Amino acid sequence: MWKRRFIPPLLGLGILLGLVVLRLADPYPVEVARATAFDFLQQLAPRPKGESPVRVVDIDEASLAAIGQWPWPRDVLATLTDRLGELGAAAIGYDVLFPEPDRLSPARLAASLPSPPAGAAPPVRADYDHDFAAALARTPSVLGFSVSDKVTTLPHAPKGGFAISGTDPSGAIPRMTGAVLPLAALGDAAHGLGALSLNARESVGVIRSLPLLWSDGTRLYPSLVLETLRLALGAQTMVVLGDTAGQGYVDSVRVGDFTIPTTASGDLTLYYRKPDPSLYVSARDVLGPDYHDLKPLIEGQIVLVGSSASGLLDLHATALGDNVPGVSIHAQALEQIVANAYLTRADWVSGLEIASFIVIALLLIGLILRVGPFMALLTGVALLGLTVAGSWYLFRRYGLLVDPSFPLVGSFVLYSVMVFLRFFLSDADRRQLRRAFGHYVAPALLAQIERTGDQVTLGGEVRELTVMFADMRNFTSVSENMAPADLLTMLNTLFGALGAEVMAQFGTIDKFIGDALMAFWNAPVDVGDHARKACAAALGMRQRMADLNAADAFGRRAAGLEPAAVAIGIGISTGEALVGNMGLESRFDYSCLGDTVNVASRVEGACKTVGYDIVVVEATRAAAADFATLEAGSLLLKGKAGREPIHILVGDPVLGASPEFMLLSAAHAMAIAALRAGKDGSEPIARAAAEAREIDARLERFYELLASRGEDFREG
Repeated sequence: MWKRRFIPPLLGLGILLGLVVLRLADPYPVEVARATAFDFLQQLAPRPKGESPVRVVDIDEASLAAIGQWPWPRDVLATLTDRLGELGAAAIGYDVLFPEPDRLSPARLAASLPSPPAGAAPPVRADYDHDFAAALARTPSVLGFSVSDKVTTLPHAPKGGFAISGTDPSGAIPRMTGAVLPLAALGDAAHGLGALSLNARESVGVIRSLPLLWSDGTRLYPSLVLETLRLALGAQTMVVLGDTAGQGYVDSVRVGDFTIPTTASGDLTLYYRKPDPSLYVSARDVLGPDYHDLKPLIEGQIVLVGSSASGLLDLHATALGDNVPGVSIHAQALEQIVANAYLTRADWVSGLEIASFIVIALLLIGLILRVGPFMALLTGVALLGLTVAGSWYLFRRYGLLVDPSFPLVGSFVLYSVMVFLRFFLSDADRRQLRRAFGHYVAPALLAQIERTGDQVTLGGEVRELTVMFADMRNFTSVSENMAPADLLTMLNTLFGALGAEVMAQFGTIDKFIGDALMAFWNAPVDVGDHARKACAAALGMRQRMADLNAADAFGRRAAGLEPAAVAIGIGISTGEALVGNMGLESRFDYSCLGDTVNVASRVEGACKTVGYDIVVVEATRAAAADFATLEAGSLLLKGKAGREPIHILVGDPVLGASPEFMLLSAAHAMAIAALRAGKDGSEPIARAAAEAREIDARLERFYELLASRGEDFREG
């Protein structure tokens, strides 16, 4: 059976293992938390604005107002394309789908008109799709297709070639089962064809990455970004670099002189900058009469044509929290490629994150168990602060994405559970302490035990105690004429009164032994002046017994029983003793043992020999020197070479300082001196007895027996 002390560390290690397994499984919530942390890093430090190689020709609200609603006749798009070519665009990428013939083309409308008269030449009808295709063929243009699982058509062979270096990563590249293609005449005329689709998993949320490659299982296809860049650079082939470890994932993609690091599936991790309105050119201006004025903005630039008009529903959220049109995301991807500004996440980063979390978690577990939650919290905050600072530094210095979210959240979960467990166990300990001591110590002392419960060593410790035994006198004769139920009532009344006095003086009731009570002071927590408190408790017991007898609380006078009064004897000893858990761990008895306990028991028995109700040893008298005590000889104890000096406890410090007791004390000293010298002590004893009558009638019996106890003094 596991011991209870193993529960917290084992539970902590179990939670740690569970969190590590969770991180390795990387479910969607963990992935989202990580992505959100990376978003926050970008929000703190967006990609710096630099000289942009990209312009966006925007089909904006103003363009729709000037040209008409979308879709525009394709002769307008032919004009737009020709003018962009004339202005010197390095490449023209359309972030627009053209899957159907132009419904506004005169050639298409002619099909719905009446046939010309017989013999008449058919009128010449303009074909806008033909015009647009011709414009695409005259310019470095790229059209797009949209990946879709609702169709089965696939693009023809890509316009540019692909080469693979290293391990073939085709299996890791996103697979498309179908695509919505541009009109065949347009697609054949364009010099490039690329995928417009964003990552399908993120297309309805924050766009954090952009797939550069797609596969139909046999061939690879570029994205609009990659194809437009290829065309602008005049490259014929793109190189896909597989990993060198043979794992079958994408390491990077090379186009011309640009090597683009990617995720394992060939995605570009987007590094956003704040939107820059100066990069947008309204399509209305390109189609306007003064379009030549745009040459400084268009010449040598990669131009993307798309729409920001809200009615066309092409808005997406970015990591910076902006809502931007899809064409803007393609433009930002091209910008960061040309600027060589990348965010990467190397293979070893996940291992580093998990290892750092394990180290922090182990430290938290150890600190919580060893020094407590507060120091663990301070240390954990410091370590997690270093983790966040390290993540920030690597992001800013190297563009490396290191996740601070899992160590933060995981450590918080671990800390919360461990602190709750500590609280739960502490509360259980407090309840156990209350059960163990609640019936035996004063409420104030119990509160102190609960506050300092970690100082209670249940395994046992040696410390100085004051031990008391209180025993009913003549128990046999008192009980022989009583019914068991009446005897039990009498004992409960007796022990209730005696126990209350012990607890009032911050003592601990050890046990009830038949008609006797055992108590001790200065354990399980420190009790100052414990010998004095024990003496005060003994005097309180004497007074309580007098009050109980006077009120016939035991019912003896009413029942005509003899003796009518119940008497007790009390013995007190002070010294070192072993105190702690005695018994089984599952069922213990908090008690003490040792010579001090044995002496207290023998001293209580000496009350009969001495003829007085409270007897204390020399160590107790010395520790309570201001109490009224009188020397009572010495005891011969088994196992000890010398005799144990004893004293009777007459009264409290007020009595001890009174003139009457001082006279008694002087007379008593003379009587003891005579006995110790072996002389006849009758006369000094008689004088002492006379002084004693004024103080305590119980002393009469003490002095009656004193004359016959000369040996107890001479050998002491």
